[in-house]
Amino acid sequence: MTVYFIGAGPGAADLITVRGRDRLAACELVLYPGSMTPTELLGYCSESAEKIDTAGLNLDQIVEILIDAETDVARLCSGDPSLYSAVAEQMRRLDAAGVPYEVIPGVPAFAAAAAVLKRELTVPEVGQSLVITRAQARSTAMPAGEELAAFASTGTTLALHLAINRLDHLVEELVPHYGPDCPVAVVALASQPGEVILRGTLSGIAEQVRAAGVTRAAMIFVGKVLAAEGFPDSFLYSTTRDRKSQPESL
Repeated sequence: MTVYFIGAGPGAADLITVRGRDRLAACELVLYPGSMTPTELLGYCSESAEKIDTAGLNLDQIVEILIDAETDVARLCSGDPSLYSAVAEQMRRLDAAGVPYEVIPGVPAFAAAAAVLKRELTVPEVGQSLVITRAQARSTAMPAGEELAAFASTGTTLALHLAINRLDHLVEELVPHYGPDCPVAVVALASQPGEVILRGTLSGIAEQVRAAGVTRAAMIFVGKVLAAEGFPDSFLYSTTRDRKSQPESL
């Protein structure tokens, strides 16, 4: 028996990886987050598979099911398991119990949202870094040094998860570092029915979000790359590059 933590992707059923889809279809026990898993995605499951919605379960209850299973288990995680999936504590308990597991990556929400915006998040001479972080409210505290102001002080592009209901507070923190006219984009339910795309600036984005009624499953991007124009072409395909002697990483 093996537990498979499968990145289910951002929502659209066809944005799960081929490996994730095939493993999901092969497992006779499937645990999924009901509030985040589209019905179409569960359509990849075997008709005989037992499906358990974990939305109403706590960590101990979920891990008990994983440990007691007598067949391979598909544990679906929205987006990619490496980000805000609570997989770390599940894997820690499986390690202690001697239960084997495998992690299958998925398309993260920020990547799906950037695709919807038709924007590259690393633009030559405009922005070459991306900070993926979240807001802190009722959830666990942010580690020392990871305060939003610390990231904002660098001026790098931000991708904010789990922050849409703290937007007014975030704007107050970010304006001193980015300025009121800094481009912002909000994408809710990326790749799913009801997808919402909002573009604006720090000074006005909260008003747009309230008017659109966006309250969940939203990515917030902040940074100059969102409106970059006239930037130089990447060196990757430059005619001045010696492709015979220079490695691809340069």
